[in-house]
Amino acid sequence: MSYIKKYIDDNKDRFLDELFGLIRIPSISSLSEHKPDMVKCAEYWRDQMLKAGADKAEVMPTDGHPVVYGEKIIDPKAPTVLVYAHYDVMPVDPIEEWKSQPFEPVIRDGKIFARGADDDKGQGFMHAKAFELMVKTKTLPCNVKFMIEGEEEMGSPNLGKWLDQHKEMLKADVILVSDTSLLGKDEPSITTGLRGLAYVEVEVTGPNRDLHSGLFGGAVANPANILAKMIASLHDENNHITIPGFYDDVLEVNPTERAEMNKAPFSLDEYKKALDIKEVWGEKGFTTLERVGIRPTLDVNGIWGGYIGEGAKTVLPSKASAKISMRLVPNQDHNKIAKLFQKHFEAIAPSYVKVKVTPLHGGQGYVAPTNTPAYQAASKAMEETFGKKPIPYRSGGSIPIISTFEEKLGLKSILMGFGLESDAIHSPNENYQLEMFFKGIETIPLFYKYFSEMAR
Repeated sequence: MSYIKKYIDDNKDRFLDELFGLIRIPSISSLSEHKPDMVKCAEYWRDQMLKAGADKAEVMPTDGHPVVYGEKIIDPKAPTVLVYAHYDVMPVDPIEEWKSQPFEPVIRDGKIFARGADDDKGQGFMHAKAFELMVKTKTLPCNVKFMIEGEEEMGSPNLGKWLDQHKEMLKADVILVSDTSLLGKDEPSITTGLRGLAYVEVEVTGPNRDLHSGLFGGAVANPANILAKMIASLHDENNHITIPGFYDDVLEVNPTERAEMNKAPFSLDEYKKALDIKEVWGEKGFTTLERVGIRPTLDVNGIWGGYIGEGAKTVLPSKASAKISMRLVPNQDHNKIAKLFQKHFEAIAPSYVKVKVTPLHGGQGYVAPTNTPAYQAASKAMEETFGKKPIPYRSGGSIPIISTFEEKLGLKSILMGFGLESDAIHSPNENYQLEMFFKGIETIPLFYKYFSEMAR
């Protein structure tokens, strides 16, 4: 489609300027001091929708950060695509590891470096620009609705209620999402499965105050030592999670499907080299691709206690804490898993400490069919722009709200992302390749074209 490439070429610089304006807003949803930035970011998204050609766009309140809603209805009888993205981003710690300021985007080696460059401002913004392209070239073939939230990185705690309140407004035929990755720059793929998530914080308390490690060490249990032992016990020698009942609802993937999954382009040597590790690690009996796609996991995301400042302070801490995430496969219920974790963690705590487990957030896993018009349209669109048919695959990541969409709105989601494993999302020096940003803008209008033809 030559008009698509021409419009992108004619407007590349402006697209980037507008994206950079979005990225510069430090919309960290989990930090209360950034609440004004969340509103500012939502208003920026609203204004961009209106400039792109939406009939209406508004910032709508929730019990937390606002949702931005916009729409353009060309024909009530035509198919409707509901675009989902999020404008919130992860914290930037550790700030000292960034090579440039996290909220001042810079381009190096053909990549945009900034927090949110990929996840999900860059990927979400592709949809705004693709929408603009279709409106301005008078090629929009169906109705479009936008739902851009500000709490995805917190587990979308308030979006479910908002969905209940606006079901009629959100009626559509499919939800289109770009918040996932490709198997490789030249290996197009469509995510057909996401892992669920159960996220908890644990606290181990010993004495009623920090103690001198010389005067009390060896006589009073150290909560940091105890916490480390308790966490270590959560995996056995085969890296199998030891929580009773944890695997009860895991759906085992049959050998044929596992064999197909392992046909995906993947080099273990390149994987290790990119991460600068000598060996991979994981549950015995499964490949790396299987471990991140079809198996549940348990990982410490943060751990602290005692003195962690510069220099020495010989202290036996009163408390030690950790944040722990459990990635779940379809059929595992995140509420059930969180309860199983709490029961087990409290049970293994020795009598000389007190344990507190606080569930923070979670969501169900998701599996999408590959025989729908929406999937076929996405496949055809990507095949046209990449020159090869995309591979369906299950991602190791989680987008907890996706399963909620199906539950509350009765809609399937198409996860057509353009990120790469090397984009360092959630990490210092997050980046997004310019090529992928523009490739997304090129591909999205083709999805609309083919979906409109197939869904009528």
